[in-house]
Amino acid sequence: MFKKIEVWILYLVILLSIVFAVAFGTLVRQELAGTKVGWVSKSALLLAEIPVNLIRVLRGSGSDLAIEDRFPSKGGFEGSPNSTESYLLLSKYDGVLEEGVVELIDLTNFEILHSWNPDVDAFNDLIEKVDEFTNLERDRNNSRHLITHPKLTKNGALLFHGKATPLRQIDGCSKLIFQNDKDLFHHSIETDMNGTIWTSSHLFPQSLPKEKIGRKIIEEGGYLDDAIVQLSPDGEIIFEKSVSQIFIENGLEYLIYGIGGNFSFHNLGFRADPIHLNDIQPVDFDGEYWKKGDVFLSLRAQSMVLLYRPSTNEIVWKGIGPFFYQHDVDILDGNRISIFNNNAKEFIDGNAVDGNSEVLIYDFRKNEYSSYLSESLIKNDIQTPNQGRSEILPNGDLFIEETYYSRTLYFNADGSIRWTHINRSDNGKVYPIGWSRILYTKEEIQSVKNLIENKGTCNE
Repeated sequence: MFKKIEVWILYLVILLSIVFAVAFGTLVRQELAGTKVGWVSKSALLLAEIPVNLIRVLRGSGSDLAIEDRFPSKGGFEGSPNSTESYLLLSKYDGVLEEGVVELIDLTNFEILHSWNPDVDAFNDLIEKVDEFTNLERDRNNSRHLITHPKLTKNGALLFHGKATPLRQIDGCSKLIFQNDKDLFHHSIETDMNGTIWTSSHLFPQSLPKEKIGRKIIEEGGYLDDAIVQLSPDGEIIFEKSVSQIFIENGLEYLIYGIGGNFSFHNLGFRADPIHLNDIQPVDFDGEYWKKGDVFLSLRAQSMVLLYRPSTNEIVWKGIGPFFYQHDVDILDGNRISIFNNNAKEFIDGNAVDGNSEVLIYDFRKNEYSSYLSESLIKNDIQTPNQGRSEILPNGDLFIEETYYSRTLYFNADGSIRWTHINRSDNGKVYPIGWSRILYTKEEIQSVKNLIENKGTCNE
């Protein structure tokens, strides 16, 4: 009799466990999918996150961030300093501190003039607990946060975000000036001549109807509805527009639904990330081919660059190839732009650089592309399948960030290497960098001086 009762109890416990697991999983899925059941689903999600967070604590959350060591004998700066006044705003992950930091480096002597080490945990505590931030797992804390594309403002403050985080501005002492947590901001940050801020965001909820996206997409993380965002100098949103809606309203809906599934990433049939907006470059002057107020957009997933006019919601020009998975559009003069061509292609086993990455120049007047300092880039084996930055300076020098391998390089106009830098921490490992920026214009140099004057008595 006793044994029968014991077996009965065992079966009952198993049955109840199965029922609980199914119910628990359903609640978590509903919370992630945006179908809320109040505090019940939120509580289920919090419980589900406990094992992940515990593992992070036990193993050291930053311990897995070291990247492939492609140049084992190199680290820091190698080469000759710049002969003219210029600075590097270096965003890097410090493997010893296990935190993201930004360093302002004088390129005439490679000395660190200033560093920022923001307390991301404290900033996150101020976030309104909207669902998209509550569910964000990546880059949400000090030990994983990599500052992305920091921008030094005129008054010496630092603008930045992470990979889909709030947009923040801090002073020279790393104290918070403002934080915009209305969107998940990502990729490049630029300012126009009026000081307004242009950056990318993920819209929540997405602007496309759920029935057009598909249930599976929603349940497994949602459609990444990228938007262009313009903010005031103090961080308030002025203009926001979904790139998906720009496509639809300009007769290009097929670019969303007609590019096929990214089976290597989601295995879903409909691609959850068909846009992947990675750069916005505002136009500050009227020209033969554009108007002041236009913006250039780099759409990685489409291998496409757009010239978009927000005032009329018009796509003025679109360029498709010869670049693949490109980044970083810059305006060179009245008829030319530069594009960092990752030259990464989708192969059966994932995307990889086909040969080497390059810097392309497109001449609107001639309607042709040319590769800048191509022999030097081939010789130095520049390749980054994702991310990457480039800037052609007025004197013909070239700055490149090979983000995938945490290497930055400076080429003289004749193609020779002036210096290189690799983010090797004191523990000997190489860690990520987050879209650094070279400062050389009169305005940028003045911003550096304003920072030095205003930083006061910060604890270094």
